[in-house]
Amino acid sequence: MVSSDDVESQRLQAGTPPYRRLLTALFFIGVATFAQLYSPQGLLPLISTEQQVSPDRAALMISAATLGVALGVIPWSYVGDAVGRKQAMLTAIALACLCAALITIMPGFWWMLALRFVEGLMLGGVPALAVAYLSEEVSPKVAAIAAGTYVSGTTIGGLAGRIIAAPIGQAIGWELGMLSVTGLAVLCVLIFLRTAPRAQNFTPRVTRLSVAVGALVGNLRSPALLVIYLQGCLTMGGFVAVYNFLGFRLADPPFSMPIWLVSFIFLAYLAGTFSAPRAGVMASRFGRKPVLIAGNLTMMAGTALTLVPNAWVIIAGTVVLTVGFFASHAVASGWAGASAVAGRSQSSSLYNLGYYGGSSLFGFVGGIFLHVAGWPGTVAMVLGLTAAATLLAALVLPRN
Repeated sequence: MVSSDDVESQRLQAGTPPYRRLLTALFFIGVATFAQLYSPQGLLPLISTEQQVSPDRAALMISAATLGVALGVIPWSYVGDAVGRKQAMLTAIALACLCAALITIMPGFWWMLALRFVEGLMLGGVPALAVAYLSEEVSPKVAAIAAGTYVSGTTIGGLAGRIIAAPIGQAIGWELGMLSVTGLAVLCVLIFLRTAPRAQNFTPRVTRLSVAVGALVGNLRSPALLVIYLQGCLTMGGFVAVYNFLGFRLADPPFSMPIWLVSFIFLAYLAGTFSAPRAGVMASRFGRKPVLIAGNLTMMAGTALTLVPNAWVIIAGTVVLTVGFFASHAVASGWAGASAVAGRSQSSSLYNLGYYGGSSLFGFVGGIFLHVAGWPGTVAMVLGLTAAATLLAALVLPRN
């Protein structure tokens, strides 16, 4: 029988070269994934005009991909169980890069959406497996910190995809804007391939369908895990809605900002890069629940600030909501894997199913609220979603 001390000795310890290599690898594959996933977001006003579609339909460029991610995470978790986390993530991200390049030559808007959905299916392999990969390989004592570092890579990716694509897109066309992000993603994939260490604690296994369903249902029977999955669904849905439609608000009167200038609002993502790893440290010290709730409340405060008709206040509000969102997301994503009761990678995949499902649904519905009630309508939706997530966390989740 293997003792807990023996298991701990086989895990990567903080500060060691393999630990740093793993975090570097996951940081860069996070950049590659989320740069591509969100590269059209800063281009939505341009796509809306060129393709002659409404803002809510233009936002389907994001929702189609995030729906693909939501539906892809669970199948990819089983592929990762069979062939290994690293190999599965490499295959997924390589196919996603190919899809991203092909989207720019599609003959019409609906063809673009179809291929964005397929791209999302491929991108789902990374969030499905990244947290499970690090949870297996690093010491449980630093798992929350490691998860926060991975999430910080996703924030850099989200920022890079938006802030690179939008200025290039306005200057020489949205297609070349997206292609430039694909080139960045390919470079990041090569870094991942070079730095990711070989798994030491992974045992390949092929899961029968009945066992697979049992693992998913087993995790869903846990009230705490169900609330953690809903955290991702509700808060991510609200977060993406803000970023999808804030560009339209700032491009329209009374602000009338050019698209290249609006794209700099995405620099607020750097606040998430700062808050995600620090939330992991605070969760290790004070417990996950209070840090998650504090993140949600911070997100609500920042969202409310975007109602003020002043560009500088809107920017400040966007920074605050981004700090809050990524703090709570870093905690919840690590919690989903650490507290799994019937399969760690399946639990992480269920979290991501809720996370990207919420992004796809509410990232689109936010546009309907915008059409019906203007920006205050979108803000009201986001505040309602985050308040519901906070109440559920307060009532159901244990302290740790």
